Amino acid sequence: MNRSWFLRSTLAVIALSLGGCIVAPPGRPMYVEPVMVAPPPPRVEYYGPPPMVGYVWISGAWHWRGGRYEWGPGYWAPPRHGQRWVPYRWERDGEHWRQHGGHWDRH
Repeated sequence: MNRSWFLRSTLAVIALSLGGCIVAPPGRPMYVEPVMVAPPPPRVEYYGPPPMVGYVWISGAWHWRGGRYEWGPGYWAPPRHGQRWVPYRWERDGEHWRQHGGHWDRH
């Protein structure tokens, strides 16, 4: 009886803990304030062969988080049928900068 109660309690705590996790969808900037500082130049990334044939290299990019730029490293992603990867890019918009791209797009 105690073992069953303990197991249910443990599973409930784990479920509640994971319920607070937020995963931002790729391609969506994680900031709302205007970015007044130009992004640093992209880093050079060295990557090996893909883990599986057909995988697509998603290049790393600078992201604005917590009032400063942070580098998000590149990674291999499985291909999506009928879609292509649109890379991240920063564009000047008047006095500030905006990040675009970073999403899968239909051909």
